[in-house]
Amino acid sequence: MSSAILAIDQGTTSSRALVFDAGLGVLGVGQQEFPQHYPASGWVEHDPEDIWTTTLATARTAIRASKLIAQNIAAIGITNQRETCVLWDRRTGAPIHRAIVWQDRRTHDLCQRLKTDGLESTVAKKTGLLLDPYFSGTKVAWLLDNVPGARALAEAGHLAFGTIDTFLIWRLTGGRVHATDATNASRTLLYDIHRGGWDDDLLRMFGIPHAILPDVRDCSAEFGVADAAHFGAAIAIRGVAGDQQAALIGQACFAPGMMKSTYGTGCFALLNTGTVPVASSNRLLTTVAYQLNGQRTYALEGAIFIAGAAVQWLRDGLKIIGNAAETAALAAAADPHQDVVLVPAFVGLGAPYWQPDARGALFGLSRNTGAAELARAALESVAFQTQDLLVAMRRDWNGAADTVLRVDGGMVASDWTMQALADLLDAPVDRPAVLETTALGAAWLAGHGAGVWPDQAGFSNLWRRDCRFRPQMSDATRQRKLASWRRAIAATLHHTHAS
Repeated sequence: MSSAILAIDQGTTSSRALVFDAGLGVLGVGQQEFPQHYPASGWVEHDPEDIWTTTLATARTAIRASKLIAQNIAAIGITNQRETCVLWDRRTGAPIHRAIVWQDRRTHDLCQRLKTDGLESTVAKKTGLLLDPYFSGTKVAWLLDNVPGARALAEAGHLAFGTIDTFLIWRLTGGRVHATDATNASRTLLYDIHRGGWDDDLLRMFGIPHAILPDVRDCSAEFGVADAAHFGAAIAIRGVAGDQQAALIGQACFAPGMMKSTYGTGCFALLNTGTVPVASSNRLLTTVAYQLNGQRTYALEGAIFIAGAAVQWLRDGLKIIGNAAETAALAAAADPHQDVVLVPAFVGLGAPYWQPDARGALFGLSRNTGAAELARAALESVAFQTQDLLVAMRRDWNGAADTVLRVDGGMVASDWTMQALADLLDAPVDRPAVLETTALGAAWLAGHGAGVWPDQAGFSNLWRRDCRFRPQMSDATRQRKLASWRRAIAATLHHTHAS
């Protein structure tokens, strides 16, 4: 019986694919970067053909590297950059425009108009989201209004809309399946997360015809079969989830109160709140964590725009380090008597502030401040921002008070950073043995659907911790540092509003 799983992890800057065996071991990997397009200030686009060709190539590479053939692959799981969207012609499969990326801000004015009209509360109540260009709905509206002939094609039933998972499913199945999963649907501003379906009122609000929308399925479900021409044999697609939800699954955060945080360029923290959606009073998002057997599980989500990007700034902007690995040793050597604080609002502040116009600031500089203090400030800024999210989550959901944080992403390789995180959160931080958690989540969904991998409880038993970081900082030191951070945030926001 085939027992290997192919996980496709289609990200913002690269496409990756991994083949897992039944014991969660990685047998083969493929990865390719692809171009980013910036046609105007604040606009970010991808060529869907680049996404397709790199996805196909990396999947083939991963299978070859695993020393397997397609007949040995039991199923495909897909995870993807969530809010990036594409419109394509159903008759030809050709996109009518480049994909508009989640980072794109071109629909800011539309969001502001809808807010002025008092519609954000309606949107938030149904979708759990805020009116922000980040999400897919306003991007689709822009495409229909700005690509010549797009609206007429849509109303004639000739166009298909999809987030990247949907586009890949369409291509893999030769246009036979137009579907998404509940997690990706929940990030569009068009999906009622309580009722579990596309919402007619929201579709009218954004001017989007129902006919272009994909079918919404469970995360572990039948999503068609990839054509034999792609890999040498037909392979069933059995699992789909957006990247952050896939990481939550890959971390086996199946019980209410479990929380994961992914540290890459930015940071995304998700707290499993169980089968009841929790409406945030602290500017967090309410989203579908996963849907299995028709049952939706929900999460509170907080997004931090700058995490690893602060280290990139030290390297590429200030040029005080040659590579990211140098920051931990520098931070450890920093003067403990200098409370240098970095507010890394280089592209605004995310949750719980949602201040897109804020800009970065440094506080507490002295004549003795040097590279070591700046490195410590950059790494601690990630912990401070995570602490803001945890405080907001505790306010929204009392059960979050004593949670253990499971972490993944490139930054978690740094012991110093993870210890600082545990110290400033005053909570344990668990780093998993398998760091490929996003791909692993997609793989489990597919493997479970194919009968290769066990249920949630069995998968949880397979999860292994590499290291637990426990708080070691004194409460007095922690409170002093958190007070410095709060003053720095207040000053940054004051400067934003005064300018």
